[in-house]
This record gives sequence, structure tokens and C-alpha cells, in this order.
Amino acid sequence: MQDYERHLEKLRRDAAECELIANLATDKSKRELFTRLAKHLATLADEVERELAAKKPAG
Repeated sequence: MQDYERHLEKLRRDAAECELIANLATDKSKRELFTRLAKHLATLADEVERELAAKKPAG
């Protein structure tokens, strides 16, 4: 379970970093690329989070 949580934290950090790079990029194609990467990493993090929620015992 801790592996999932570590991966989730890393995905969230990586998504935030890509978003920051996209915001700072002066080149349009680079900005678009890092925006797509940020969204993709955020989606992956959401999936990991759903898995964590599904595996947690009720109560």
C-alpha cells in the first residue's frame, strides 16, 4: 500500500512540475507538450488514487 502512496505522490509532483514548465515555456510546442504531460500524469495519479481507495478496508 505504501508503494502506491509513494507513486501517487511522485505522479502528483511530476504533474505539477510539468505544469510549471508549461507555464514558463516561451515556445508554443514545448508549452503544449508539457501541458499534455501534466494532464496525463494527473490522470494517472487519479487512477492510482482510485485504486488506493478501492483497496482500503471499509470502516
